[in-house]
Amino acid sequence: MAVLITAAGSIVEQSFSLDQPAEVVATLHGGCERCDWGVAGREGASVTIAVDARYRAHVMLTRGEDDAEYRVLLGRYGRGKHTVTVASDPSASAPGVGAVHVSRVDVASIGEHDPSYEALAHAPILHARPNTIGHFTDVPLLMWYETGPTPRGRSYRYSVIFSNEDGGTATDRLMATWGRTTDIEFVYGTEIDANGRTIAEEFQGPDHVVTPFRGRHDTRHPLEFVVTDNNMVSDRLTATPVASGSSRTPRAAVRYAPAPELFDLTNQSREVVMDAHPWTYRVTSQEMSREGKIADDAAPGSGKIPDPRRFVFVEACSDLDGAALAFGVQVTTPDGPRWFDSHRDRDQFRIVRTGCFRGAVPVPRGAGAVDAIRFRAWRQADAKTLQPGVRVTRVNKVFTLGDDFLPKPLPFHWTGSQVLTLDGAPSELPF
Repeated sequence: MAVLITAAGSIVEQSFSLDQPAEVVATLHGGCERCDWGVAGREGASVTIAVDARYRAHVMLTRGEDDAEYRVLLGRYGRGKHTVTVASDPSASAPGVGAVHVSRVDVASIGEHDPSYEALAHAPILHARPNTIGHFTDVPLLMWYETGPTPRGRSYRYSVIFSNEDGGTATDRLMATWGRTTDIEFVYGTEIDANGRTIAEEFQGPDHVVTPFRGRHDTRHPLEFVVTDNNMVSDRLTATPVASGSSRTPRAAVRYAPAPELFDLTNQSREVVMDAHPWTYRVTSQEMSREGKIADDAAPGSGKIPDPRRFVFVEACSDLDGAALAFGVQVTTPDGPRWFDSHRDRDQFRIVRTGCFRGAVPVPRGAGAVDAIRFRAWRQADAKTLQPGVRVTRVNKVFTLGDDFLPKPLPFHWTGSQVLTLDGAPSELPF
């Protein structure tokens, strides 16, 4: 039976026992009455999680009234019995929401001999950006990590998917060149030697500068602070806590610890992490709507986008050097088949990175099915290479969003070698 956590902050408790020291992950199953991430004043409810009466993290319930899973990294604990407590935090919740309901809290322990233990043991903890508290924006939704061998041992790289970015790339350009309105950022990397010792740490700071990490740790977990409106982090506390004795949660103390998941992104874009959690598309769409970034007549360059359900999303891969590319999709309209190109006749909407990428292009409301895709390339005026070029090697997926804002895959993928003519005609691939 679900347990109600009232606005007064009643507590739900869940005990667990460990036979040996372990990293612990809790999965909270719950929701909140009247919560709707797309409606101002009813966005969501915030709860706190503590272990043995020590605060561990906040969890923002972004997914409405229905029961949903929220995975949280609790940290390392020793042998014996421990107690997880969950309580509402009215000071960080929307004023128009009702009670929080929790159906259960699942606790999983990951011991030192588990292959994923080392990655969990070094996962960062993020302190919330002060101007997001109480504003229901730029919430860390997911964390994942990538790993691989190094000459000295093994590396781990951790990235976070935020629900939005209040600064940085404009929403319309973000959709054209990244195919999403979430913000995805690398936040922390570490290198571990064969004896399990940390030999290097780094983080992505303001202006996307990667800097050695010299901050504090909670056991082995680095403590980071989101400090910019495009969600760059610092290894130092820069936020100012509220006055001592205030009934509000100190802003510097609000922290998030989404449990990281392992992903291999070989021949895939980072956005596949969102695909594994399709609800992220709905949350970010709701946030865009609430913040006034969606308009039916949104023109390219306005910073706004049409309804996300009008977009066709494409993931493809290319070898690109000294050039830019865009894709187009052909759909049926009342006037016959028409092409719609992702760059929308704007140079800054072209894709300029090599490897696997996402992009998205809006089509008219009520347009027919996509039946072909094309790619076009341009020489970059400031290219430093002597032989600029683009070769498309894969189309991994094409999809749209349904009425529920969840992805609806289209039956097309392709692997090959398509060399594009720079500043020339597009190359077409029929479905």
